[in-house]
Amino acid sequence: MIACTAQFMVILDVSVMNVALPAMRAELRLGPAGQQWIVNAYTLAFAGLLLLGGRAADLVGTRRAFLAGVTAFTLASLAGGFASEGSLLIAARGVQGAGGAVLAPATLTLIMRTFTEPAARTRAMGAWSAVMAAGGAVGGVVGGVLTEYAGWRWVLFVNVPIGAGLLAAALVCVPAAEAAGSGTHAGVKEGAGAGTGAGAAGGLRRLDIPGAVSVTAGLTALVHGTVASGTHGWDAWMVWGSLVAGVLLLAVFVAVELRAAHPLVPLATLRRRTVATANLLVFCMGAAAFSMWFMLSLYFQQVLGESALVAGLCFLPGSVAIVAGAQISTRLIARTGPRPLVLTGMTTSTVGFLWMSRIGAHDGGDYVTDVLGPFVLATLGAGLSMMPVTAAATSGTPPHEAGLASGLVNTSRQMGGALGLAMLGTVAAHAGGGAAGYGRALLVGAACTAAAGAGALALPRLRELSRREPNQRETNRFPGKG
Repeated sequence: MIACTAQFMVILDVSVMNVALPAMRAELRLGPAGQQWIVNAYTLAFAGLLLLGGRAADLVGTRRAFLAGVTAFTLASLAGGFASEGSLLIAARGVQGAGGAVLAPATLTLIMRTFTEPAARTRAMGAWSAVMAAGGAVGGVVGGVLTEYAGWRWVLFVNVPIGAGLLAAALVCVPAAEAAGSGTHAGVKEGAGAGTGAGAAGGLRRLDIPGAVSVTAGLTALVHGTVASGTHGWDAWMVWGSLVAGVLLLAVFVAVELRAAHPLVPLATLRRRTVATANLLVFCMGAAAFSMWFMLSLYFQQVLGESALVAGLCFLPGSVAIVAGAQISTRLIARTGPRPLVLTGMTTSTVGFLWMSRIGAHDGGDYVTDVLGPFVLATLGAGLSMMPVTAAATSGTPPHEAGLASGLVNTSRQMGGALGLAMLGTVAAHAGGGAAGYGRALLVGAACTAAAGAGALALPRLRELSRREPNQRETNRFPGKG
């Protein structure tokens, strides 16, 4: 329950901002790029530091990582709610993202270490995936209600009591005896040397800070260059300077990982076909999903002229569809494995995106006619795919690398979301904005989901999984098939 509530809060804050963006823009005098950075400051810090957060959960203990993440997230939410300028709000969102980067992998690690029996773990991961889906989907509704009746600042203030409650619950309920410290085996306990001050300090010394800094800076530069192209054009030196800097910084990240004694991303992990494939699919899915919520929120309010509350309620059918999809996949995965579920889900989403892209055909659209049907298809497909692809990405992972595996999944999703929003936002701007721009952006989103569907064919079949050696089987994900 604690892990699911924390994950709900983190994912909620990715989507809750979308409906409040027009109100923020008006009060803080933000331009279109500023609107994107309110979202991207969070997702970039989240994406760039998630791997570090995942390793922190492995090395210094899940409990410590959980408490640190909740504290940073809650305090940043409070500061952002009081922000008087756009730059202060963007900075607070960045700190929120950093706190979420520590907190999110700790929640999945907590589940993986708490539920060791295959069927129980599958049910727990299903609940975790459903809550994550609900957090992303319900964010629009929550944001609309708070913005309409309490003001946009409450989309940040609402995290404060939730965070305080999580802190109190974690201090009482989350055990201190978690794997940590040496990072060599899950059996090392915080209370048995790893949990002492020396053990925690030793764990922190093993964190790959240069790797985290270089990958975060590289992603930020890439997103900055892409967003800047919407206002300055692709021939501006600022655009190409940022893009080149981003590529160079990511090259530095790779070089650091090759030489680091304790790399943020061990190459052996990415050599596993299932892990690499699943993370690539998660990247494409994140690029499409994050952009869809952002574009539709602006479409509802700026094209259809709806209030923040009505815009939030317009997201409700998608909330139901995505949770329903997650529950269906949880029930079927033991019989089918991840491959057919991801393929079916992404095909369904692609049809929804293609249909939804027709909103660009005219400025005076209608929600029921132009959005409702395709929106439900797109979100149902996302729900069907989310749990199976997460299970595939974390399957066969040794217990002491649980934080790394969960961090990789979340990093891929958030990285895809940040770069996808920058790319699709630029596409919308170059298409002239308005309904035409949003429709063009959703068409590119369809290409992302189609790519994910094609990539699902590279995931192993269920019978391939069952032929693996016992220590490599993914029976912890698919009970009854080992």
